[in-house]
Amino acid sequence: MKYCPKCGAEVMDEAVVCPKCGCSVEMRRKAVVQLKTNRSLLKYILLSLITFGIYGIVVMSGVSTDINIIAARYDGKKTMHYCLVLFVFSWLTMGIVPLVWYHKMSARIGGELNRRGIDYNFGAGTFWGWGVLGTLILVGPFIYIHKLLKGMNLLSEDFNTKG
Repeated sequence: MKYCPKCGAEVMDEAVVCPKCGCSVEMRRKAVVQLKTNRSLLKYILLSLITFGIYGIVVMSGVSTDINIIAARYDGKKTMHYCLVLFVFSWLTMGIVPLVWYHKMSARIGGELNRRGIDYNFGAGTFWGWGVLGTLILVGPFIYIHKLLKGMNLLSEDFNTKG
């Protein structure tokens, strides 16, 4: 099955036009929205320092939005927006919701990397290993953020070319 680029309705693979809206669906492989593919750890750290953490919030908000754009059609899930997690649920649950959010988001990114056949090792174990236990060696969270940003760049590149 393929999907209409205009209304998002499911269309048979042999169809030339969408039966719902009449839009042409012939050979539409490129994504309508072009996602960012230039996320990097160095830029994340430097701009977060300069903006007192605001850039880090913007990047993680973008990650939560982008993974919904990339994977929602296939896995039927929706990742909660990062600002909602950070500003509302984080302090209400004494920091538990952000841990669950990072776990689920990392697992979702890893699942989408596998589904698309991208050879990159990332998942919930990466979060718990590098993001949580890695704090004992101080550089672990930085390694986790690097792997997260690289995984999202790979997914975004694949989405931009294949849809």
